Amino acid sequence: MADETNKNFGDDLKDDAKDFAKEAKQTANEFANDAKEAANEFKESWNESTNNGENKKLICGILAIVIGWTGVHKFMLGYTKEGILQILLTILCGVGAIIALIEGIIYLTKTDEEFYQTYQVGHKGWF
Repeated sequence: MADETNKNFGDDLKDDAKDFAKEAKQTANEFANDAKEAANEFKESWNESTNNGENKKLICGILAIVIGWTGVHKFMLGYTKEGILQILLTILCGVGAIIALIEGIIYLTKTDEEFYQTYQVGHKGWF
């Protein structure tokens, strides 16, 4: 009798574990789908907002101030030569970080339209 009770208890635990695993899998799939949807929405929003230069201004300005010595803000704007020169200026004489700080401040003080016209349309590489 005790063996049969233990067997029934074990079967119940197996069933509960299977149900729990099934629910967990379903919840994980729902979470994954929600995450994919949110990522797609973010991507669409990002693409729409960067078309007018608004977000590039903010991102480039902050990156220039924080890690501008790497030239990352130049690369984001499509200025490969200037980005490499920024790194070299930092390595050779330390001036690259100062230039980046100044550029970051200039980027952030311009209006969205001025930034877009100057750096994205006009391709002004420095200051």
